[in-house]
Amino acid sequence: MSIIIRKSLLELIFSGAFMKRWNDKLRPMELVEVDKQAHKMIVAWLLFLLNSRDLDVARKRALGDAIVEGGLFDYLYRLVITDIKPPVFYRIKENPDDYRTLTNWVLKQLRPRIMPLGQDFIDRMSEYMMEPEDKGLARRILHAAHLYASYSEFKLLKSINRMDHELTEIEDSFIDRLNDMRDLVGVSELLDEDNNVLGRFARMCGRLRFQKRWSQTPRIPETSVLGHMYIVATYSWFFSMEVGACRARSQNNFFCGLFHDLPELLTRDIISPVKSASQEIGDLIHEYEIRELDRVVLGPLKEGGYADIADRLEYLLGLEIGSEFDATIMRDGVILPASEEQLGGEYNQDTLDPKDGPLLKVCDSLAAYIEAHTALKNGISSDQLHQALYRIRERYNDQPTVAGVQVSALLADFD
Repeated sequence: MSIIIRKSLLELIFSGAFMKRWNDKLRPMELVEVDKQAHKMIVAWLLFLLNSRDLDVARKRALGDAIVEGGLFDYLYRLVITDIKPPVFYRIKENPDDYRTLTNWVLKQLRPRIMPLGQDFIDRMSEYMMEPEDKGLARRILHAAHLYASYSEFKLLKSINRMDHELTEIEDSFIDRLNDMRDLVGVSELLDEDNNVLGRFARMCGRLRFQKRWSQTPRIPETSVLGHMYIVATYSWFFSMEVGACRARSQNNFFCGLFHDLPELLTRDIISPVKSASQEIGDLIHEYEIRELDRVVLGPLKEGGYADIADRLEYLLGLEIGSEFDATIMRDGVILPASEEQLGGEYNQDTLDPKDGPLLKVCDSLAAYIEAHTALKNGISSDQLHQALYRIRERYNDQPTVAGVQVSALLADFD
């Protein structure tokens, strides 16, 4: 069965931008599911790299696949069960029959949306969901990342919920469960945010939830830079499935999506018309991004003993070749440019570590299109939103197929 990504799946992934978290607590800002998932998967990537240093290439690729897919399965499950409070959900998990009943209902709700991904994907998801225990390295990494991201949110709420009777119990639960995960390489360092560069980097990435996209344009829902990165990463994974990408290419596409707006930690969300106003302005912004990335992120990681993480970030962000939207491979330790045709053919192999820049750009554009389209559908009308839809449609009318994806046909489904 060929895989063809549909509008309904893209909208399902985006729906996490509506889903409120900590909905029974006083919140300084709205906390939404898609932001938490982004922070979780960033931390999962860090733990993946640290805990796979001694693995051979094949086992490392298998672990990467298991982490990305497991994270997606967790997110899809969460989108359906929505507002069930964690203590209630944990009680359901303790009873195998009750958990199986709930999971069968979740799978039934998801099936129409995920059917285009093929029966193999549905079978893997069913098997994963029916086995809720945190067995195996991938599940333990995802669980540790989940706890870290949720605890990070809790610390934002803590100071303004001091009269809440549940506060101490919630914090103690986070601390106890995270302490149980300290045997994983990196967990202790992540928890020592004030004294360790890894912990500071993870905390810094979480701050991207404060930066709202389209900051001068009212929208429902608002989306953050952090949540947008997760949406782009997820789209990149599914479109990698559609075009038959190898394991390395699929994982690189996902993690590249997950970090592609990382420089906005340092520059904020500069809108495209500003970046493209002139070549000089675009070059100036890019030069500033690279310099600040090296000073604030890459340099400290290298000096703190995490050169492998810094090197991987540089590759994902395309710093040596020009842009995260450029297609690249790595041969004998040297980064080389590649064409779309080569990535779909002779370069589509794990040993070359391929990365699909043009595919990432498609996913970035689709995420922006859905953000604008959803806001208009929800009654927020503005010239900026209409212009954004027009620009994206025109771009892909002129180039209807990119990196093997029929973009213009997919956009037509939104008309």
